Amino acid sequence: MRRRRFVALIGGALAAPLLARAQPKKVVRIGVLETTSLRLNAENFDRFRTGLKERGYVEGPTLVIAYRSAEGRTERFNELAAELVKSKVDLILVRGTPAALAAKKATATIPIVMAAVGDPVEAGLAASLAKPGGNVTGLTSTTAELVPKRLELLKALVPKMTRVAAYSNLANVAAANTWKEIEAAAGAMGLQAQLLDVRRAEQIAPAFDKAMAEGAQGLIVGVETLIQSNRKEIVELAARHKLPAMYAAREFVEDGGLMSYGVSYPDLYYRAAGYADRIFKDARPAELPIERPAKFELFINRKTVRALDLVIPPDLFLRADGVID
Repeated sequence: MRRRRFVALIGGALAAPLLARAQPKKVVRIGVLETTSLRLNAENFDRFRTGLKERGYVEGPTLVIAYRSAEGRTERFNELAAELVKSKVDLILVRGTPAALAAKKATATIPIVMAAVGDPVEAGLAASLAKPGGNVTGLTSTTAELVPKRLELLKALVPKMTRVAAYSNLANVAAANTWKEIEAAAGAMGLQAQLLDVRRAEQIAPAFDKAMAEGAQGLIVGVETLIQSNRKEIVELAARHKLPAMYAAREFVEDGGLMSYGVSYPDLYYRAAGYADRIFKDARPAELPIERPAKFELFINRKTVRALDLVIPPDLFLRADGVID
């Protein structure tokens, strides 16, 4: 009897680690504070889901996602952030400076992961990229830094351009910084820069009328909250006014926009899943360095090029990551 009991005890001890590993992971809750709807953000968010799935987080068994979108209305972020905190999520994923600031205001304890924020240090979200120092970490999209390249590419496609207009919601800290970069870069290229300070959806169409009335020959469009939620309208207005436009994300080109140059947002979302995983494994946001983009994309819509009676320079065509017909 003693021998049998001893064997049973040893067998149970050996099996215990296997049973522990076989137990399902704790269910984690991720709150998402987004600028636009899940439908318009599908490709990016699918990459975030893929990154989570590869690390063992599957919606239902081990993961619950609460998606909240401001639908282009920046003033809703504070309310939505407070709602996510009240629902006791384990982590908040954000995109854009206004969403990140609202989340940081709502909680100093729940980890916040940025999928893409222009300049988190200048916005006051982190002490530095290397050592964030608070509950916010993730990825920067270096929005303002890419302005000179966007202007250069637009000028290559529209060589006679002397005046360029720019959508820039100055109520957004990141967009205001980008406008300063546009002014400086345009001046260095001998271009006149025209500000279109668009803060509400009803101002989008009149802004195009203003741009045309003041002689704009090109347009720079960023990825600010309002712009993302109204991208199809903006693309259609540019087509109607025959105004060549450079966008910051390829979704605009897929919707018929002329050209885009910027970071690969799907890649940033995929990498954001890695941050979430490390935090769920007890890493502290304060000690996780904020990373910069690794992939940049140039997309051109050939059909729109023809509609605007433009010609793609051979070198620009060769540099493109994608040409959409």
